[in-house]
Amino acid sequence: MQFDQLKRREFITLLGGAAAWPLVARAQQPGMPVIGFLHPASPDAYADRLRAFRQGLKEAGFVEGENAVIEYRWAENRFDRLPELAAELVRRPVAVIVTSGGTAPALAAKAATATIPIVFTVPEDPVRLGLVASLARPGGNATGVNFFSDELVAKRLELLRELVPAATRVAVLLSPANAGTMLRDVEAAAATMGLEIQAINASTSRDIETAFAAFGRQRPDALFVTGGPFLLSRRMQLALLAARHAMPTSYGSREYAEIGGLMSYGASLTDAHRQAGAYAGRMLKGAKPSDLPVMQATKFELVINLAASSALGLDVPPTLLARADEVIE
Repeated sequence: MQFDQLKRREFITLLGGAAAWPLVARAQQPGMPVIGFLHPASPDAYADRLRAFRQGLKEAGFVEGENAVIEYRWAENRFDRLPELAAELVRRPVAVIVTSGGTAPALAAKAATATIPIVFTVPEDPVRLGLVASLARPGGNATGVNFFSDELVAKRLELLRELVPAATRVAVLLSPANAGTMLRDVEAAAATMGLEIQAINASTSRDIETAFAAFGRQRPDALFVTGGPFLLSRRMQLALLAARHAMPTSYGSREYAEIGGLMSYGASLTDAHRQAGAYAGRMLKGAKPSDLPVMQATKFELVINLAASSALGLDVPPTLLARADEVIE
């Protein structure tokens, strides 16, 4: 009996140890890689782009919460906080930093570290910004996606003129924190088309209300809304005010047209974020930013909202409808 009891005790001890093996193995696994995500705005306006970013990561073999962690830093439209938030990610430390929402977060990340890999999505030429040495051979610790926001200004003005042929005076709404070279590009393109430009800056919701009150007095023929995270975060306000003031308006991304804006034209930013996610995944596997060429957007979208055009009393030319990638009824 004593021998049998001893055998039972040994078996129970052995069984208990075996049950603990998976726990021990998990405890001994190295920690999951951490990706830092830096953005100047807030997450509520960027669900589709975040979904696309995670899809790109998944294509590279990484799933948030399963074999990778994402540390998000949102500046809530306070651009002055970006250097501090970038420094937080460097101290964390993270394996790679991904920046979205324009040029400012990319420059903040680049200033914060010369060693941690950076994947950016920027509307301006990254060589001119000093982020990379060249598109084909970035050098340094940064690479990413250039989605040509500034370069598409002339095309957007042409589409707006096609929709509103009689337009001669166009108001331009800019966010000072993200204007960059946008105003110069708009003015240059407008000059070649014989358009008169009226530029107005807006960095708060009240500024937007004030701008539309001015439009009501001065009556420009159309409105050109520039890019940037702040104006995108106020897209509902912009679409409602444009409808209230009967102002034909052109926007740079499809999110505006989807919620009632008249027309948008620009690079597919969901596709750009998917590409950024794929690059981040490759870096987690050991790829060096200096060896990954800067990708340039190849997918562009023209979206027209027919309900908005009807409310404005505009007849969209059939030739323009035929070129649209999406027509919202």
